[in-house]
Amino acid sequence: MKIDLTETNSSKINAALVKARRDIGTPAIGMVLTLVIVTDEENAYDALKSANDASHEHPSRIVVVVKRVSRSPRSRQGARLDAEVRVGADSGTGETVVLRLHGELVDHAQSVVLPLLLPDAPVVVWWPDGAPTDLAGDPLGALGQRRITDTYACEDPIGALGTRAAAYAPGDTDLSWTRITPWRSMLAAALDQQNLSVTSATVEGEAQNPSCELLAMWLADRLQVPVTRTLSSGPGLTAVRLETKDGAIVLDRADGALATLCMPGQPDRAVALKRRDTAELLAEELRRLDPDNTYETSLKFGVSKLRSPDAAAPAKPEATSEAPAEAAPKPKPAKKAAAK
Repeated sequence: MKIDLTETNSSKINAALVKARRDIGTPAIGMVLTLVIVTDEENAYDALKSANDASHEHPSRIVVVVKRVSRSPRSRQGARLDAEVRVGADSGTGETVVLRLHGELVDHAQSVVLPLLLPDAPVVVWWPDGAPTDLAGDPLGALGQRRITDTYACEDPIGALGTRAAAYAPGDTDLSWTRITPWRSMLAAALDQQNLSVTSATVEGEAQNPSCELLAMWLADRLQVPVTRTLSSGPGLTAVRLETKDGAIVLDRADGALATLCMPGQPDRAVALKRRDTAELLAEELRRLDPDNTYETSLKFGVSKLRSPDAAAPAKPEATSEAPAEAAPKPKPAKKAAAK
């Protein structure tokens, strides 16, 4: 069921939600959280589709905030709110409210969103693109216990990691970090089986991919060893190599779907390591609403050392850049990597 409201307000939107639930015969609210999506018209459809898919695992009220840019000074001085209410089959397993803000109301979006939040339920704010510099300090971001961004969608993804680290607050997270969860789990499990000390590591992936940088910083932070970042044609993260005294542990994924795990003294094995879509990444992030301390330490570990692979690459056919663990005379023996 869809209800269009023109030049409306939050009270009328709430009344429309109640009426829609009664009309379809589900007056009770069975949602576990409120997901606020801050986006523009260009990205609104894809973001809403991913949120609806994720709602099958996490039934939620989805509030989409679309800030419409006014073209004339007169229209910028006015304020208008248009809304679309979706309940039932048109909104996944929860409720959806699409808000289109015009004029001065664009700068006061939190005043519109606040009355639409589910009572006594967590709030998650997601910026698919165009996230503010300070997530927790943003008026909409301040409403959420969890704030999700995606540095991969930024114009300068590697530079955006430094921005995220400088303004980090508990509850911030990034889908670029979520993308490497299977890699971190696989590498941690491999070290648990081998019980070996890692002396150095290499992370291979495409240029300007923040997931590769985050994985390199996680390894350097956890293992306290030098980490080398090498470039490949992708897709995304393609290989990780951990050097030990008994040989190398290699996790290689050349096609973006199936990886090969090689460990000293054991036969090579194929492991599923496919590239996941946005809905799967979002569903994973909604499973936990507490601060991600592992993400925080990894993000802050190498921010001052981060540099573009292109700028750091030597004049050789294979470009490389190094991200040392710490400015220490000699790396300490490595400990096991801990999964998220």
